[in-house]
Amino acid sequence: MKEKEKLLKQILASGIIAIIRLDESEPIYELGTTLFSAGVKAIEVTIGTPNVLEEINKLSLHGGMIVGVGSVVDVKQAEDAIAAGAEYVVTPVTKREVINYCHQKAKPIFSGAYTPTEIEQAYSWGADVVKLFPAAIGGLPYFKAVKAPMPHIPIMPTGGITLDNMSSWLDAGAVCLGVGGSLVNRDLVIKRDFRKIGQHAEEMVKIIRSRIKK
Repeated sequence: MKEKEKLLKQILASGIIAIIRLDESEPIYELGTTLFSAGVKAIEVTIGTPNVLEEINKLSLHGGMIVGVGSVVDVKQAEDAIAAGAEYVVTPVTKREVINYCHQKAKPIFSGAYTPTEIEQAYSWGADVVKLFPAAIGGLPYFKAVKAPMPHIPIMPTGGITLDNMSSWLDAGAVCLGVGGSLVNRDLVIKRDFRKIGQHAEEMVKIIRSRIKK
């Protein structure tokens, strides 16, 4: 199996990409390792985070963790992040040149889209997974409506995913979930309450694993 296919398979099998979007870099490493210890294997650090490349590099050296970069809007950002150790790229919008670059580097690309036309275009241009963003706007009914005529397109809803609704998203056909604020709770991060963050992550992972067993 090629390295890119192996990475993609591992990410999808994990079921969750934890999105770290913070205004400070100091807690990122401990936050990432806390999530990983709780069973969340795929960690995304967004491009606007302070010292993002350094933090990606530090996390990439942690054995077993699949570290990616998020909020990428151009090739330069993808290039810098991959050079720092990012194993996959997540974008809020679809850029054909970013998709092509990730293919050249053999890195999975999760390309952002919202409308049916955007979703189909992202997939036809080569996105490995289409990131439905912001998923919270239309919610589960919108996702189901979009997925119905395009069941062949792998879609990752991002935005508004919580412990209470994640099973419904997965049952509706999501290949994995992009989870930000409900997993990386800003108030808990400010308090450095990594124990509670870890407990919440464990609960999400339990749901994923129970579903996989079914």
